[in-house]
Amino acid sequence: MKHLFVNTSRRLSKIDKNIYGHFSEHLGRGIYGGIYVGKDSPIPNVRGIRSDVVQALRNIRVPILRWPGGCFADYYNWRDGIGPASERRRIVNTSWGGTVEDNSFGTHEFLDLCEQLGCSPYIAGNVGSGTVRELSEWVEYMNSGGESPMAGLRRKNGREEPWKVSYVGIGNESWGCGGHMSAGYYADLYKQYATYLRPYGDTRLYKLACGPDGADYAWTDAVVRQAGKYMDGLSLHYYTMPGYYPTDPYKGEKKSSATEFDEANYYRTLVRALYMDELITGHKFVMDQYDPEKRIGLSVDEWGAWHAAEPGTNPAFLYQQNTMRDAIVAAVSLNIFNRHSDRVRMANLAQMVNVIQSVILTEGEKMILTPTYHVFELYKGHQEAALLESYVQQDFVGTEEAQVPAIHASASEGTDGKVRITLANLSAGEAQSIRCTLSGRDFSTAAVRYLAGSMNDHNSFDEPDKVGIRTMPGIAIENGGFSVEAPACSVLEIVLS
Repeated sequence: MKHLFVNTSRRLSKIDKNIYGHFSEHLGRGIYGGIYVGKDSPIPNVRGIRSDVVQALRNIRVPILRWPGGCFADYYNWRDGIGPASERRRIVNTSWGGTVEDNSFGTHEFLDLCEQLGCSPYIAGNVGSGTVRELSEWVEYMNSGGESPMAGLRRKNGREEPWKVSYVGIGNESWGCGGHMSAGYYADLYKQYATYLRPYGDTRLYKLACGPDGADYAWTDAVVRQAGKYMDGLSLHYYTMPGYYPTDPYKGEKKSSATEFDEANYYRTLVRALYMDELITGHKFVMDQYDPEKRIGLSVDEWGAWHAAEPGTNPAFLYQQNTMRDAIVAAVSLNIFNRHSDRVRMANLAQMVNVIQSVILTEGEKMILTPTYHVFELYKGHQEAALLESYVQQDFVGTEEAQVPAIHASASEGTDGKVRITLANLSAGEAQSIRCTLSGRDFSTAAVRYLAGSMNDHNSFDEPDKVGIRTMPGIAIENGGFSVEAPACSVLEIVLS
C-alpha cells in the first residue's frame, strides 16, 4: 500500500496556465500538413488551418504556443512570411532536412492560429543570424496601433488592428544552433536586443532570455547575473532520451525506437524524465541568488521524450510514435512543473503536431490523438489553480540499473473550488494500491478518470482509440480519505467533491 497525503489548507504557488504550453517549429510535417493545409485543401479548414486540429487543441485549453522555432527561428526572417503568398520568398530549411520552405505559413497565419485556439502567441526571435532592427520591427509590425512604418505595412497586408503580442524570446539555444555563443557574450547581446524591443500602446512585453542547455548552471549564473534586470523569463531546454548506457543515465543521448523497447529502456527513460526535478531545483537555486523575489520566471520552453524517427520516414523530420511510456513522461514532467510553480511560469511541449512528443499525429485527412494528448486533457484543470501541499510515502520500482518512485503526484485547488490530484503509476507491470489521506476540508466523493495500458501501447491510424481516457466508479471518502487502485502504467485525475 502506497500512501498519499494532501493538505487542502496549505495553498502554495499559483500554477500558471502557461505551464501547459506547446511548441511548433517549421520542421518536417509539424506545420505543413499537421496544422496548415492551405485554403484550397479538401481537408476542412479555416483560412488554411485544419479545423480538426484546432478543435482538438481547444479541448485541452492550449494556453500559449511558441513559434517558429527552435533552430529554425535563428534562420528565419519574418519579412519572408508576409504579403501575398504567391510573392513570398522561398528558402531552403537548412536546419531540418534541406526542404524548400515556401513561407505560406507566416506571421499572419500563426497569429490567426493563436486566435482560433484562444491562446497567447510566443515569438522566438532571430538573434543568431538576424539583427536588432529586424526583431524590433517585427514587434512593431505586430503591436503598433498608431502611425508607424511597420503598422502601415501590416495594414497594407490586410490586418488593421495590432495583435498585441506579449511574449518574445530573444534568441534560441544561443549556446548551440543559435550561434554557439559564450554566456557573457550572449548576455551583452541580449541586453542590446531587449533595449530596442519597444512597448506599443498598453501591450507590455514579456521578454525571455535564452537559458541553459540542461545542467549548465554556469550559463544561468552568468546570464542572470549580467542581464537579469532586463528579462522577465529565462528558458531551459531538456529532452528525455533513454540512451543505451545505464552507467550514465543523465547524459546518454542515443535514440531508440518509440514503440519497440523493453522494461530496461522504459525505466531508463523515466529516470531521465525525473531528472527534470533536479535540473529545475539547481537552476532555481542559482536564480535565487540574484532574484530572491522570483520576479524572473523559468520557462521550460522545450521538453519532451525524443526517440528515433519512425522507420521509413525522413529522419530529419523527427516524426515519432507516442506510447504509454510517453504518457508517463508527460505526467511526471507536468507534476514536476506544478510542484515548482513558484519559479516555473511556462513550459512548452516539443512539439505540438507530428514532431517528437506530439499530442496529435496526422496523415493526410486523418488525425489521431496520442497518449500524451490525453495526459494534457487529464491535467488541464490545474491551469491557474493553487498548488496544494502533498507528499507520497512509498517505495521504488524498476530494474537493477534504473529505479524510479512507484507513484508520482501533484495536487491543486482550482478557481472553481475543486481539488484535483494527478497521479502516475510508474510501474510497467504492477497495479498500485493507494491510500490518500486528506486534511483541511471535508469531501464526500472522489471522481476518477484515468489512462492505462501496456508500456508499448499507442494509437495508430488503424487503431486510433486503443489508448484513451476511461472513468472509474465514484469512490466514497470516509475517515478523512479514500483508497484507489492505480492500474499498471497509468495516469489518473482524481477530482474531490
